[in-house]
Amino acid sequence: MPRFAANLSMLFTEAPFLERFALAKAAGFEAVECMFPYGVEADSILQRLERHDLAMVLHNLPAGDWAAGDRGLACDPRRMQEFQDGVALALDYALELKVPRLHCLAGLLPHGLAPERAYATYVENLRFAAAACRAHGIELLIEPINDRDVPRYFLTGTRQARAVIEECGAPNLFLQYDIYHMQRMEGDLAATLRACLNLIRHIQLADVPGRHQPGTGEINFPFLFRLLDELGYEGWVGCEYLPQGDTLDSLAWLDAYRAGG
Repeated sequence: MPRFAANLSMLFTEAPFLERFALAKAAGFEAVECMFPYGVEADSILQRLERHDLAMVLHNLPAGDWAAGDRGLACDPRRMQEFQDGVALALDYALELKVPRLHCLAGLLPHGLAPERAYATYVENLRFAAAACRAHGIELLIEPINDRDVPRYFLTGTRQARAVIEECGAPNLFLQYDIYHMQRMEGDLAATLRACLNLIRHIQLADVPGRHQPGTGEINFPFLFRLLDELGYEGWVGCEYLPQGDTLDSLAWLDAYRAGG
């Protein structure tokens, strides 16, 4: 059975952030992830992780001003110093919280910038971030995101992601595969999982449409979970969805899956 992690940026939002760790543990999770931990002192997060015997398995590099519309900095040549400063901050948190993997958001293609320039900047920044992470034994991940929800997002498909990873040539740069985003962009989930498993180090899920919990849309999650077992996937599957109803009600799919083995 795949190992599931609670995404605390989307689940248990009925409670303040630091209270979500206890709720995740009570719901049966052994691991958590979040988008951005930076609004809380790392020591406060570490206390919750240790108190509730949880592992933090993933968080993102800083992505700029999220409220103003930023979705990452990595492809913007005007913000390379800001990107590098963000790598340092992310590593400070990752080392204190014992996070094994960090996700680097590509960002939006800046208006008026040639895609070729954005690509060169993206590769340069990824090489910098991967080297900084490698020095501490941390893997760096990139995740294609659908451009319907996030127009102008620079990385939108698995083929593109594979090419970027090959271009960068960093031994600790891998793929974060989000089932929701790739169902919207590509479909053919099973074939892609088979083809890309050697590069995938983290998976996230939500159903389509709506980005709600499994069972609310069109994706055959029981089939995909069996496939992950057959393929021998050993990483975490992050539950990064918007609960339809409150969080505990939205976890009925997971309770049923656990009960069924």
